[in-house]
Amino acid sequence: MSASPTSAAVGASAAGAALRPARVVEARDVADGVRRVVLEHAPGRPAEPGAHLQLAVHTPAGREVRSYSVVEASADGTRSAISVLLTPTSRGGGRYVHSLAVGDDVECSAPLQGFPLRLGAGRYHLVAGGIGVTALVAMARRLAARGADVVLDHVVRTRTRAAYAAELAELLGDRYRLHVDDEHGPFDVAALVAELAAEHERVPGGVEAYVCGPIRLMDAVRRGWEAADLPASTLRFETFGSSGWYAPQPFTACIPEIGLRTTVGPDTTLLEALQRAGADLMYDCRKGECGLCRIEVASVRGVVDHRDVFLSRRQQEAGTSLCVCVSRVAAAPGAEGGGEPAELVLRLP
Repeated sequence: MSASPTSAAVGASAAGAALRPARVVEARDVADGVRRVVLEHAPGRPAEPGAHLQLAVHTPAGREVRSYSVVEASADGTRSAISVLLTPTSRGGGRYVHSLAVGDDVECSAPLQGFPLRLGAGRYHLVAGGIGVTALVAMARRLAARGADVVLDHVVRTRTRAAYAAELAELLGDRYRLHVDDEHGPFDVAALVAELAAEHERVPGGVEAYVCGPIRLMDAVRRGWEAADLPASTLRFETFGSSGWYAPQPFTACIPEIGLRTTVGPDTTLLEALQRAGADLMYDCRKGECGLCRIEVASVRGVVDHRDVFLSRRQQEAGTSLCVCVSRVAAAPGAEGGGEPAELVLRLP
């Protein structure tokens, strides 16, 4: 979810949730390439639908922190389940989670809320793109338990990647709608938005939509929502910081005021690269939602691949700032440069 803008500044204290010891008590595959891991930890407030936790992961670059949606939590707050997709472009976190076995000791935060479920709407429409279903499973359970009117559209490329499909079909019946691109063709976002616009007018209390998935799905839904003149407050979303418009590629990042120049590899975020080069940055969500790490762009050689949901479309098109936790730079299509990588120059406030 987005929040009010706050400028990032080098030299400010880095944000981050406190981590606590935990132990893996379950590890199993729930779909092709999707691993479910249950963590046991000290008692605390159980995760509410839409919550995530931060997990310390060990990658080739060292110890880092990743955020994962909490799919399920025990009532006593001692267990939290996550499910993680392993992709060829994984920056190491996915590989680490898939390597975990029962009995392994890890560190994780208490549940953090950035995608809250608001109760009271007339109808709820959940839209999941691929592994984005992990952020919506708990919402579906909560809404079904309350007898709410809820539909869940689950869009996947192949049927074998549809994590939690059997459970959701049993929970929601025909209100769980699985769309498989390989079988049905591309998902029709325009038809979905038209359906929701009609429901919003007809259903007392209106319709609220919760969307989690790749940036392309989110952008298509958001554009359709605006075109249909639906209330912005009724569209809530969470996206993957790892999904973008361009494949990750190396680029150079500079902050001239402090003499910083570093290369950002395809498997490293801009935030991580700047931190390793000595920059002390404010950040929080690491998912492109809170805007705390927003920083001004002085110049760019290439194109900025905005992967956040904090900046408006107009702000992203202006290209004067970006969220360093998820956004990247890609070489401009067809640009000449003698093989030089894309370059980003940032300006301190």
